[in-house]
Amino acid sequence: MINFEHVKLIDLIPSNMRNDSRVIAAAISIDRQLKLVTLAIQKVELLHHIDSLPSKWIDQLAWQFHVDFYDQTLPIGQRRALVKNSLAWHKRKGTPSAVRELVETVFQTGEVLEWFQYGGQPYFFKVVTSDPSATGSKAQEFLAAVNSVKNCRSWLEGVELSENGEMNVYLAGSLHKGDYTTYEQVG
Repeated sequence: MINFEHVKLIDLIPSNMRNDSRVIAAAISIDRQLKLVTLAIQKVELLHHIDSLPSKWIDQLAWQFHVDFYDQTLPIGQRRALVKNSLAWHKRKGTPSAVRELVETVFQTGEVLEWFQYGGQPYFFKVVTSDPSATGSKAQEFLAAVNSVKNCRSWLEGVELSENGEMNVYLAGSLHKGDYTTYEQVG
């Protein structure tokens, strides 16, 4: 088997041209570029190596894969997840699972409740998350992202922010059991 890393262009040139100094110079010059291309070929399978790619490549892949809701200011882990999932989301656009995965990627926690799960109007859904960044500027970006993934007939009714925490609650009660006797003085 031929190892392309060790092949030299001069070896592929016909013997009658190997004595020309211009051909030799051109072959050596092209060889340098071919070696760079050969080394870069290992990175062609980008999606399999996305966890090791530099940030600028992730940004380029996001543009190439049309990740509509991509933001270069997100942490690198979230950007990688968005790019990894974008092809699958494009295949499943309009499904609740695509919206659910988007919610989990952007907010890390959350769920999508369809109208029949919370007693809403048909074709509406809610997103429930405990991520406090769901308000403000990230909320606007999230709305744009959901609109790009959901189907056209469904409408986002709202994003509910839930908070979990501990709270000390003290309850007390008393129970008295006994007879009630009334005494009256007559006369």
